[in-house]
Amino acid sequence: MGIVLFGGTVVNYDSVKSQDVRIDGQIIDRIGPGLEVSGDEVIDVSGCYLFPGGIDPHTHFDLNMGNTMTADDFATGSRAALMGGTTTVIDYATQSRGQSLSDALAIWHGKAAGKSFIDYGFHMAMCDCRDEVLAELAMLAIHHGVSSVKLYMAYKDVMQVDDASLLKVMRVCRSAGLRVCLHCENGDIISEMVKSAKAAGKFSPEQHAATRPEAVEAEAVYRAICLTEIFGCSLYIVHVSTERAVNLIREAQRRGLPVTAETCPQYLLLDESYYEKADFEAAKYVMSPPLRNRNNQAALWQGLADSTISCVGSDHCSFNWIGQKELGRDDFSLIPNGAPGVENRFGLMYTFGVEAGRLSLQQFAQVTSTNAAKLFGLYPRKGALMVGSDADIVIWDPTRHSVIRAENQTQNVDYNTYEGFAQTGAVRHVFLRGKRMVKDGVSHVAALGEYLPRNPMPIGEGN
Repeated sequence: MGIVLFGGTVVNYDSVKSQDVRIDGQIIDRIGPGLEVSGDEVIDVSGCYLFPGGIDPHTHFDLNMGNTMTADDFATGSRAALMGGTTTVIDYATQSRGQSLSDALAIWHGKAAGKSFIDYGFHMAMCDCRDEVLAELAMLAIHHGVSSVKLYMAYKDVMQVDDASLLKVMRVCRSAGLRVCLHCENGDIISEMVKSAKAAGKFSPEQHAATRPEAVEAEAVYRAICLTEIFGCSLYIVHVSTERAVNLIREAQRRGLPVTAETCPQYLLLDESYYEKADFEAAKYVMSPPLRNRNNQAALWQGLADSTISCVGSDHCSFNWIGQKELGRDDFSLIPNGAPGVENRFGLMYTFGVEAGRLSLQQFAQVTSTNAAKLFGLYPRKGALMVGSDADIVIWDPTRHSVIRAENQTQNVDYNTYEGFAQTGAVRHVFLRGKRMVKDGVSHVAALGEYLPRNPMPIGEGN
């Protein structure tokens, strides 16, 4: 017995068509008219859009920050993602110094297995570039199904790698068919600016943004592009927040370099004025990169519209305001960096992208799902509504209206970054590999998420 989704509008990265969809088992069996077979369950989705299940390429679930853990683990974070229309995440399995990559991955598998409500893959976030680790890296995709690696140009003395180490990693990734994800901020400059601010007696949350100006992102993006040019590895710049970075990326692409990028809803919708909030509330918005001047936002939206920026990730890294963000009440440099967002990414992009006229329906499907699937080795299994693809389908009702409130969220955190934002449209149903995980906006099922091993890119493939 199959399931027929009747009367909706199917949205793919390249088309928008009024079509029915038949699900058989875990996959999409047929698309078109007259699909019902005797015994099928028919679900009327008239007036709704059928989107490919959202793919969030940037989350941090169950992450140990040394003095605290993220508020969301794989159970709460993935369930929040599901409720918001995301059916796959690629989380950052994070290596500690002195640790092997295989040991780090084993820990992340233990965090996710049997707990995730949605399918998941891993990027390998590494900070230790010893020769034996580089040897592991060369076999990462073959042995572990991980085809992307993240490095940090920020967080001095914690995660930051120097240029020599970065070049070594890029050389291995170029040969092994791995995509390099880079956090582009100059950690050395930030470290000095933080020291200077504290020496001057400045300890309040707004100093987080003041000590990470736009130039530290622009410099690091330019340097990353230059390093990529030397070795030709495929580069993916995470959480782009400034117009200057967008322009650098666009110029690199114009020259044919294999450079792609993502941005996040916080940089598209929030701005540095949030750091003016009193009573330590500004700490809710301490994230890296920090929120920027709103003059950057038009360039970020344009970057999505013209494909300079390929993806929208949430960078979900949640900490409670009470008890966790408060660790830095007397010293901004001790505020845990990060904010929640995995639950709201899909709806915000529909509301402020599609409904606001900034993105077409096809572009929405691209930046919330398809492009991530293509860049990170999940397409065509994920990221499209096609015959043979996984039946990961979001039934989206564009007539519904709501206001985002922390009190109504699934995320396991005591505030919402987008508190009070009006949202147009809402999830009606969500299917994961043919299983209806959300029905009429409510989740009733157990955690069914599976690990998604990914293959390396063909050697020489750019973006």
